[in-house]
Amino acid sequence: MSGAFRKNMKWALIYLFLIIASLISVFPLYWAFVSAFNNTQQILGGSMIPHGDLLTNIHNLMDQAAVLTAFKNSTVNTLLVLVLSLTVCSIAGYGFEIYHDKWKDRVMGILMLSMMVPFVAILVPMFQMFSGMGLMNKAMGFVLPSISTPFLIMLFRSNARAFPKEIIEAARIDGLNEVQIFVRMFIPTMRPTYAAAATITFMNTWNAYLWPRVIMKSNEAITMPMLVSNLMGGYVIDYGVVMAGVTICTLPTVIIFFFLQKSFTEAIAGSVK
Repeated sequence: MSGAFRKNMKWALIYLFLIIASLISVFPLYWAFVSAFNNTQQILGGSMIPHGDLLTNIHNLMDQAAVLTAFKNSTVNTLLVLVLSLTVCSIAGYGFEIYHDKWKDRVMGILMLSMMVPFVAILVPMFQMFSGMGLMNKAMGFVLPSISTPFLIMLFRSNARAFPKEIIEAARIDGLNEVQIFVRMFIPTMRPTYAAAATITFMNTWNAYLWPRVIMKSNEAITMPMLVSNLMGGYVIDYGVVMAGVTICTLPTVIIFFFLQKSFTEAIAGSVK
């Protein structure tokens, strides 16, 4: 009986810890959402319940900033990066694993090492290169550095290891070429991996701030994170307006992760359906 009691207490403590950790993780999101309904005085006063100032905050936000322009730019940039990144990284990961040899392992090792280089270390050379190419304030200037990332290539390669090699050989015997094998067989099998990669890419691209701040100089090219940052730049800060902007900026990533969280977990765990 004492052993069963200790086991139950152990699981109770584990669940209690997980509940507390979850509440701590969710609290900033809850606070930002609630604050969008409050005015500056209520926010600074620490109010944790919503009031009726949401429409006023959104109206003031629209008056102070080009929200629609920033939202459109973020959407276009993110979708471009999403499509190109998934295409390039999935093909690269597939190639590294299916057409495996020692030279590809060395290239993959170099890619992994590149993940250790801080982005700020290459920021100035990248700015000079993209400026010389005339890509300032252009969507492609935002998109090109994010098309291929070592992490996504590694993710696709790791999951491609579970792709049955016998199926590839059988498909070749049946007359399918390499492109048809990739499109008709690999992509449908790797849907959880694509969902996980899409989630990661969407969140990283939508929330990107440093590179857009460097490459996007005009007001017409502003993105949502840049817009929220600009709201904090005045002498008098309307925190209700700021939190309304934060909520609008955050909602797309929350929605995407909510719908793709199951596939995200499956792919990160290395499962393949």
